[in-house]
Amino acid sequence: MAFLNTVLEPPSYGWTDEDGNLAKPTNAIILKEFFSRLNVFRDKKNWLSFLSWFLVLALTPFLFLFIFKYFSIVGLIVAFVYSMIIMGTHGTIWHHRYCTHNAYTFTNKFWRFFTQNLTLKIIPEEIYAVSHHVHHALSDQPGDPYNAQGGFMYCFLADVNHQPVARNMTEACYKKCVNLMKHVGVTPNTYKQYQKWGTIANPYRTVVGIILNWGFWFTAFYLMGGLPLACAIFGSAGFWAVGVRTFNYEGHGKGQDKRREGTDYNREDMSINQLWPGYVAGEWHNNHHLYPKSARSGFKPHQFDLAWCYIKLMSMIGAVSSYRDSKKEFLMTYCNKDGVEIPVTKLAVKYAEVKPVLVRVK
Repeated sequence: MAFLNTVLEPPSYGWTDEDGNLAKPTNAIILKEFFSRLNVFRDKKNWLSFLSWFLVLALTPFLFLFIFKYFSIVGLIVAFVYSMIIMGTHGTIWHHRYCTHNAYTFTNKFWRFFTQNLTLKIIPEEIYAVSHHVHHALSDQPGDPYNAQGGFMYCFLADVNHQPVARNMTEACYKKCVNLMKHVGVTPNTYKQYQKWGTIANPYRTVVGIILNWGFWFTAFYLMGGLPLACAIFGSAGFWAVGVRTFNYEGHGKGQDKRREGTDYNREDMSINQLWPGYVAGEWHNNHHLYPKSARSGFKPHQFDLAWCYIKLMSMIGAVSSYRDSKKEFLMTYCNKDGVEIPVTKLAVKYAEVKPVLVRVK
């Protein structure tokens, strides 16, 4: 816990105010911090934050080309499906359940590489995974990198202002940080390289990987449907990359307690289950905070989990060797023997006592 309290680079306005409460900077201060941390000419250690938003800007021309030159209803449908469903679900499969929570394991490196590159590469794994560990450890508390109580802009620009790893870690702490991502397949910087670049990821390998990923997918989409299809998909990917930054603000009730009886069983934070992100990306967020290491978060009959469908399919074909599935534990704890939900106020079992089961695929 002490390590996770210090693993992220604190913003200039700090995590807490003088009274120890969450520091709530104005939007002007948040924007000033944002542009300061994007400035690679002032500090080259800002390279990863700069790259994250540069990729969004690089996709913008494709969006404009699609809207003003290649627009069609079919293209719009393709763009919607790709951005809202494919990109969203892949984010849950890869960044969320694998990179951060290691909720399942691949049989070999090929299937890991295959899953990693199923879509356009936009969000660097390091920015997401390390900070998400902190999010769970300090959910809705000062230090949570996207604390919804800080406001919309506090969450929306968190990837630059709050999520980068600390730049002054000792070698021992840096090794712990690298250990959080050892299963992801990102070749880490040496400690000396980290002192130079301020990141786990190496800038050269990262940029080359993105170029190869984008080059492959642009060629594939161009061969399938020419520039209209390529522009529709690349443009929609950029649209998703901006929209996904709003999720945690919405997923934690916009800083208010919007949890519902019989729907949101985790009472340790303000996370809520929402139909839209649940259906299009498998992101049943309150369920996930209840069982963060589960490869499935859609537990009830109506909670369709597309990310889980992919993981389960991969296990059936031998690409995934093991996974954690907490559905049985959820039903045993929060429903009676007839499957009827038990009201939160009447639950006798503590959440911390329930552990997910690891399933090994034969």
